[in-house]
Amino acid sequence: MPSVLNGTKGRIADRATGFVGLVTTPLLPSDYLDLVNPLRAGADLRGRIVEIRPETRDAVTVVIKPGRGWAGHVPGQYVRIGIDVQGVREWRAYSLTSPVGSDTISITVKAIPDGKVSNHIVRKARPGMLIHMDQACGEFVLPEVRPAKVLFVTAGSGVTPVMGMIRNLPEEVEDVVVVHSAPTSADVIFAGELRMLASRGELKLIERHTDSDGMLTVEELGGLVSDLADRDTWACGPIPMLDALESHWEGLGLVDRLNTERFRPTVFSTGEGGTVTFTDTGLDVDADGGTSLLDAGEQAGVLMPSGCRMGICFGCVAPLREGTVRDLRNGDLTTASPGDGVVVQTCVSAAAGPCQIEL
Repeated sequence: MPSVLNGTKGRIADRATGFVGLVTTPLLPSDYLDLVNPLRAGADLRGRIVEIRPETRDAVTVVIKPGRGWAGHVPGQYVRIGIDVQGVREWRAYSLTSPVGSDTISITVKAIPDGKVSNHIVRKARPGMLIHMDQACGEFVLPEVRPAKVLFVTAGSGVTPVMGMIRNLPEEVEDVVVVHSAPTSADVIFAGELRMLASRGELKLIERHTDSDGMLTVEELGGLVSDLADRDTWACGPIPMLDALESHWEGLGLVDRLNTERFRPTVFSTGEGGTVTFTDTGLDVDADGGTSLLDAGEQAGVLMPSGCRMGICFGCVAPLREGTVRDLRNGDLTTASPGDGVVVQTCVSAAAGPCQIEL
């Protein structure tokens, strides 16, 4: 009953806010239609939260009814969502964890320290709330020719894209091993479902509780999964874990059988940094060579567009009016002079001397 009441209150609040806008903002006919039916075909893609399910003490699954423009997804992909936090629309990318073919989708969000959006979703999101959405994207998916034997290696919230695959596993995948690390047993996201599937023999689950067992090493992984070389592997989790796996698989000559998904880009190249001028706001920020323009701007209070935050979705691009920036992934430099019309991805670019960003 509480979820029904919360959903009703949320819809009333959304509708009330919309009608207040009628008397303060010039609207087009499509704007009136959006107020009446925001999920209609032809409208900007939105979704309505219909359910929020706790997973752990700091993670929830958010069930969303997408608008009619939703094109569907492939298990393992993510969706970029926009949600208003303290009057500012923030965009973040979250893995889809729902079965394919349903009229709803789900994302599972873990609150991270100082995470403005993740904490807002976990602590304050309610049924009935409207969110903005992009179409699903991402290449962390099973191939069309399904492998018979699969290994999933995950840690923390890295289990979320893998859970999307597990819930949609085709019959061709006959042998599934999941190795998952979390601080404690209570911190395992989807613990009940994973353990149930393991008890039915549908997969083999190996849990590592790092507070008591320590961090899993690649050498230990080989002991836990004796036929590792015979399996196609999908891994998602902290960057150090993925770096170690990639190095180990390369040493085994199996790099083509390892697929990884990163929630943050790997920083390979840093420089001396410089002063970043955000021209629209008039702010000057001294940034070191390892801090992205996106992070530097957000820390200074600049309204920064963002998305996946790892250089994939191009939701963070902004004009570089003047100066030089460095791509943190490979060290490539981009230089612009006034009038050049150069745009850069702020989430994977850092100052390489004084530069001006049009934000």
